[in-house]
Amino acid sequence: HVQLVESGGGSVQAGGSLRLSCVASYLTGDDYCMGWFRQRPGLEREGVAALDSDGSTSYADSVKGRFTISQDNAENTLLLQMNILSPEDTAIYYCAAGPSIYCRRGRSREIFNYYRGQGTQVTVS
Repeated sequence: HVQLVESGGGSVQAGGSLRLSCVASYLTGDDYCMGWFRQRPGLEREGVAALDSDGSTSYADSVKGRFTISQDNAENTLLLQMNILSPEDTAIYYCAAGPSIYCRRGRSREIFNYYRGQGTQVTVS
């Protein structure tokens, strides 16, 4: 069955950087919308960034210019480079995957309902 495993979380000072990784196992085929989500304390889960199988990306306004989503196809790994971190970025970060149609219709948030990992904690102080 499909498995998504995140890593790379941790504690960092404001202004610092972290890179999250998500290894996807048993995700067959190439036509997926991949994404990162986060759950901040006391707030609803939000989509952070999405990457379609055609290479197009989208970002939440709050992370544009600071976060970059990419994929290492050789390693079946989804990446999230996070720069200029602030305490408002403190959250549990999840990766998720679903049909590419959701990326193409601007509904990448819905892929969270398909496959997702267990999350990795990011704390910025």
